[in-house]
Amino acid sequence: MKIAVAGTGYVGLSLATLLSSKNEVCAYDIVAEKVRKINERISPIKDKEIEEYFATKKLNLTATLDYKEAFSKADFVIISTPTNYDEDKNYFDTSSVEDIIQKVILMNIDTTMVVKSTIPVGFIENIKKKYKINNIMFSPEFLREGKALYDNLHPSRIIVGERSKKAEIFANLLKDCSLDENTPVLFMNSTEAEAVKLFANTYLALRVSYFNELDTYAELKGLNTKDIIDGICLDPRIGSHYNNPSFGYGGYCLPKDTKNLAWFSDSLHLIRAVIDSNEARKKRIATKIIHSQKSVGVYKLNMKYNSDNLRGSALLDIIKILLEDNVFVAICDPDNEEIIKDKLQVSWVSTLEELDEKCDIILSNRIYPELCRYIDKVYTRDIFERD
Repeated sequence: MKIAVAGTGYVGLSLATLLSSKNEVCAYDIVAEKVRKINERISPIKDKEIEEYFATKKLNLTATLDYKEAFSKADFVIISTPTNYDEDKNYFDTSSVEDIIQKVILMNIDTTMVVKSTIPVGFIENIKKKYKINNIMFSPEFLREGKALYDNLHPSRIIVGERSKKAEIFANLLKDCSLDENTPVLFMNSTEAEAVKLFANTYLALRVSYFNELDTYAELKGLNTKDIIDGICLDPRIGSHYNNPSFGYGGYCLPKDTKNLAWFSDSLHLIRAVIDSNEARKKRIATKIIHSQKSVGVYKLNMKYNSDNLRGSALLDIIKILLEDNVFVAICDPDNEEIIKDKLQVSWVSTLEELDEKCDIILSNRIYPELCRYIDKVYTRDIFERD
């Protein structure tokens, strides 16, 4: 098969890497540096398995800045460009996805588009009516940042939002390139597939918020958070997974997907409460620090281990609140300093030693090994030292 992938973030690059092990794949992106790196087998994102595949596997993968080159002979065009919920305008911004759809339509080629980007419920049906086309379907992804290729190699399930021969072919492409034999494969209408994606992420956000509120209660009452979580999670209906407290959920998906659903209907009270709970968590942590009247150091802005993603990071919101209250903030994050330095008017330091000298307290969403020597200063809600 010849496959084009539009967008080379976590979703697009992991899919391009996966599928190029057995197919001819051309990845399209508008960022020249990313295209160059992919062609030189340097991963532009932090993902252990992608880096290993680039170094050790023979992949039939090229990247280009020319969408016509990528799409012209493709049996499938996978769309994995970024989408986001625009709070000011109260709508889900899918302009990047629609841009690719328009490009494919204008090329007048015999291909099938598969949207992997997160989209609102009803998007595919609306696109079919708007452009009078039928060669497009949705297939939700369920990937973790930093583990995207791993999750494609070991998928929890494969879902395609169409019941057709082409849907079966696409599902088999994903399954054949994975390493697991018994992956469940589900076919359903596009609207149900879109809902699966949004409600799955909303459940994860709810679970994060639940354990964060448990941790808030324990901290307020002087209780041992770990003991409480261990006791609760031995119930097999709850399970000992996805239960590690944090400063709040963030990342590419959970914030925008919860907000998309919450503002879709006034009836979704629980989902609105999840959003409110997450905002309250960040404000409480910031207020606790403000009341301590201590100078604050921040170590690493990313959301989780083995990820370079800053999008929606709870720490960014906490820093904003601290700065509004004129708290001194210094940051040590060599991986992200160039990306975000101009956006945060704080003191930047290059080493943990400098951070220790300048600050009374060090915030870190997760405990990294190098923090151990400064542990007396570290404030984190990381109980299990994992994501």
